[in-house]
Amino acid sequence: MPRDLILGTAGHIDHGKTALVKALTGTDCDRLPEEKARGITIDIGFAHLDLGDYRLGVVDVPGHERFVKNMLAGATGIDLALLVVAADDSVMPQTREHLDILKLLGLRHGVVALTKADLVDPTTREVVELEVRELVRGSFLESAPVVATSAHTGVGIDELKVALTGAAAEVSAKSGAEWFRLPIDRAFVAQGHGTVVTGSVVSGSVAVGDELDWHIGDGRVERVRVRGLTNHGRPVGAVGRGQRAGVNLAGVPHERVRRGQELAAVGYLAPSRVVTGRVAASADARRSVKHRLPVRVHVGTAEVMGAVSLLDCDAVEPGRWGLAQLFLAEPVTAVWGQPFVLRDSSAEHTLGGGQVLQPVAAKLRRRHTESLEWAERLWADDPDARAVAAAWLAGFAGLIPADLVRAAGVGPDEAAPRVAGLVAAGRLAELALPSNRRLVLHPERVAELEGRVLAAVGELHAENLLATNHDRAKAVARLAYLDDEPLVQAVTDRLLAAKKLVGDGRRLARADFKPKLSANQRKLKDKIVEAFAAGGLSPPEPKEFANQAGGNAAALKDIFAVAVAEGLLVKLTDELYLHADADARMRAAVADRLRAGPGMTVAEIRDLLGTTRKYAVPICEYLDRIGLTKREGDIRKWAVGGGQ
Repeated sequence: MPRDLILGTAGHIDHGKTALVKALTGTDCDRLPEEKARGITIDIGFAHLDLGDYRLGVVDVPGHERFVKNMLAGATGIDLALLVVAADDSVMPQTREHLDILKLLGLRHGVVALTKADLVDPTTREVVELEVRELVRGSFLESAPVVATSAHTGVGIDELKVALTGAAAEVSAKSGAEWFRLPIDRAFVAQGHGTVVTGSVVSGSVAVGDELDWHIGDGRVERVRVRGLTNHGRPVGAVGRGQRAGVNLAGVPHERVRRGQELAAVGYLAPSRVVTGRVAASADARRSVKHRLPVRVHVGTAEVMGAVSLLDCDAVEPGRWGLAQLFLAEPVTAVWGQPFVLRDSSAEHTLGGGQVLQPVAAKLRRRHTESLEWAERLWADDPDARAVAAAWLAGFAGLIPADLVRAAGVGPDEAAPRVAGLVAAGRLAELALPSNRRLVLHPERVAELEGRVLAAVGELHAENLLATNHDRAKAVARLAYLDDEPLVQAVTDRLLAAKKLVGDGRRLARADFKPKLSANQRKLKDKIVEAFAAGGLSPPEPKEFANQAGGNAAALKDIFAVAVAEGLLVKLTDELYLHADADARMRAAVADRLRAGPGMTVAEIRDLLGTTRKYAVPICEYLDRIGLTKREGDIRKWAVGGGQ
């Protein structure tokens, strides 16, 4: 099967890019009436070039400086470049800027075409070729073929095809599974079919009938279905990496689609207003990238205003690199290693660019050594090192294994086994959360969370030195500021399994906590609990135990507090307690009667419970207080949804 790749043109305005593409492919990429009228390319155009073993989707870009943003959108996902220089004009400003952009986008392969060769003599052509060689020195095109061509006479067109075939053969094939991703560069309405969006497939594949995430902008994501697919106008059942694709979306209004949106496999991308990356200042820009510099960020086919926050310096000089975060005016979708380009806020100059390290990031402190060290590890060649660094930088939010595809450049088929290996080696930790969700965190983050849970339980112990254990919910509530109760519960379970906490699903204590009750006080507590169990709904009064307390009379109130904290007694008032079992029976009996009837008086509740008015009144007030009943005059009614 022929291999599919994307070829992108580059070069100054009026250097013959579109005419050269037409000579190569037979397709005129200028489709807009304004382009026909003015004779210049304004927006990106598309063609198809069959080279036998390779099928090239050709993206023709505008050369005018006013349309560099369109050029950048077209350059998304290209595998090799065709740098075009007119033999009668030589190297010009956008020749340099386009080459600079191609370098910033990480291009490694390409060919140089000298166009309009029929308009100059051989000596001039040789001089221009020398100037081109000087321009590309030190770049990925340094050893690239330079082919003299003429779209008018056909000179050099066959030789250019041979050179492009050779360049295509040098492009490394992607190995392993990938998730589908297509940055949208154009949309139109097809008669009888509805909305069609187009773009270059930068990873993975998609088939008719598949569901995708449509990243609309402003952080919004909608699920859409692929109604149909085309490749260079031909209906196909599937499209994959390196192909130009038209995707017919079911039920999507054309007016909602714009350049910069993306289609991707479900759950793959995540929008973010903060991105961490490696930033380089363009060697040809002659100005540094400074801290807090306002910029236009081009990533994928999107163009977003933002500001650069340099993390390890105050300025990145031309030709140098630095660590930075991009704070953006609206969310973008990106993946680890994805290139981006920075232009000035007035859109006049390309300042630099770089690669994404953290596509979804929280703000990092400038010059914070530990954070910078972890961020730098995201550029490691080792996927394991990147996965561990991504987990550390994710903090308490953690990651699921699939997130590593986006956050660390790990293949979707190897994410889960890689996590399993790192967990086994102790380099990552995995927590089981509700709904069968498994969260991956760095062990240092887990240790910090464990420390916070232990501290919360310790605070409860300090507040009641006599209680042997405490309500688990109270401990968890003290970490509500984390806004992730399932995570706190999972860490609590981990501590229970490690026996750093002891208890059950309802109550717990630190394993190293020793309650302050003396042996005699514990015996007295047991006698009190037994007495209340025997008393049922006519319990003894706390003061009745003063004589039994002897020397512990002063601690009697604390002993009752311990019994309540341990869930053995329930406090109705300062002078009235019930055994926990009696309380449960009482609430169940009242609830059953009220659910089936119109309401009850205090006397009727008294008779139902077989107690006296002395106890019935405070019991009714207690039931009102906990929300099981509601009072209407002298009647208590069932409080719909009330606690039991």
